[in-house]
Amino acid sequence: MTDLLPPELTMGPPLPLRLTRYQMAGFFGSAVVVAALGVWLILKRGGSLGMDAPDTRRKFHEKPIPRVGGAPIFLTLALGTAVAGWMGLLSLEKWMPLALCNALIFSVGLADDLRPLGAKVKLVGQIGAAVILYALGVSIDVLSNPFGEGGLELGWWALPLTVFWLVAIPNIVNLIDGMDGLAGGFGMFLCLTVAFVGHYQNMADVEAVSLVMAGALGGFLLFNLPPAKIFLGDGGAYLIGFFIASVSLHSSNKGSVIGALLVMVIALGVPILDTFFAILRRSIRGVPVFSADAEHIHHRLILLGYSKGRALVAMYSVCVVLSLVGISILVTKGIALPVAGAVLFLLALLAARYLGYIRSFKRLRAQFRETLARRRAREYFRAQGRILDFEVERSQTVEEFGGVFRYALARMGVSLEPRPGMLFVEMPLSDGTRMLLHHPQDEESVAEWQLRLDQLSTSLEGCLARWGALPEGFIHPPGTAEAGQESAVPLSAV
Repeated sequence: MTDLLPPELTMGPPLPLRLTRYQMAGFFGSAVVVAALGVWLILKRGGSLGMDAPDTRRKFHEKPIPRVGGAPIFLTLALGTAVAGWMGLLSLEKWMPLALCNALIFSVGLADDLRPLGAKVKLVGQIGAAVILYALGVSIDVLSNPFGEGGLELGWWALPLTVFWLVAIPNIVNLIDGMDGLAGGFGMFLCLTVAFVGHYQNMADVEAVSLVMAGALGGFLLFNLPPAKIFLGDGGAYLIGFFIASVSLHSSNKGSVIGALLVMVIALGVPILDTFFAILRRSIRGVPVFSADAEHIHHRLILLGYSKGRALVAMYSVCVVLSLVGISILVTKGIALPVAGAVLFLLALLAARYLGYIRSFKRLRAQFRETLARRRAREYFRAQGRILDFEVERSQTVEEFGGVFRYALARMGVSLEPRPGMLFVEMPLSDGTRMLLHHPQDEESVAEWQLRLDQLSTSLEGCLARWGALPEGFIHPPGTAEAGQESAVPLSAV
């Protein structure tokens, strides 16, 4: 029936091409106020849901802090999108797929913030949201030529490439969410970049929604800058990443990868570089790619003597510069792409050297051999840990398991008892008790020994689960550290 009607009766009124200055200020400023009010209410009346408790290894905040900061951001985004639709700035029908899938990815992260789901469950949820968005028509169909006409039709490759883009960006954002104000600030700058793309391409809907998201993150940052009173959590980090990935797809012309996506790739230079370094070092060291560590770029800056504030300003500055470099690709219609590529390559080399990932380009081969040697040592500890897991099942008594465990420690050069020239590493257990394991004071860092000794935690937890206690002499009573013993420094300070 609609095919028989005149076009002016089926298309509806045309959408505005750009926002006015007052509209831009209104969307951004209102979102700041609404999000800030939402965070304030959580801090005042949020109760104990989603609290992130400190530990002695990676989380050094003084008291439990709520990690549900994504909730007021999501609600502000939903409200702002509805207002933009009511004002006739966007088609709710066209934006409904993005709204649905952004809500889904936020729900996956929020569920994990309230009760850990596990990496595999979260990945399935992320892939599910990406596949649904693809099925609803938001996809990368053509790799267009940024320098001129023509492009490459992807065909069936459109699905995996679209899913990869929509899954990778949320995880990249989540990976850098390790310092107060970092992921939220990056997200705000990136959303402002997407808003500029929408303004440049005469897409008022992209401009309005991106300004709402940027304002929501600005309101959140009022409470997230060091020292943070609230954390993003996985819900907030996933929402930021998926929003940027999905809206940048929506802002490209009919699914073609043109300047809009290239702008985001360049603007995401710092988190992409951080992710690249993380994957590379974990792969070489033989640890799971998704395992947490304290060797991200912001950790390295703090080790170099930067305060949290200075490290944050330094990373914000690089993000802004790269966003401008990315925008230059759009404005110059691809002419600046080689320059942008060269900038990223030089940034990677300089960052690797300055941050200490590469100690010396001349000794790079020797450093690689040392890393492989550490990997073999870690694999040996992992193998011993697996054997001890089986010994928990095979041992008849807790005392029998204790003897086997002590023998394994001796094979690894570790001891429960202090010895001259040894350092100790504290291992907190799930029942609130702690163990002190003493290791040689050698050329290996405390962080390296902590990674090795982590391989023993599963068997100790299994012992607690089976017998309700550890063997005699395993638990170190509070306040009885051996005189003269040197304590292992916190992992994040290594």
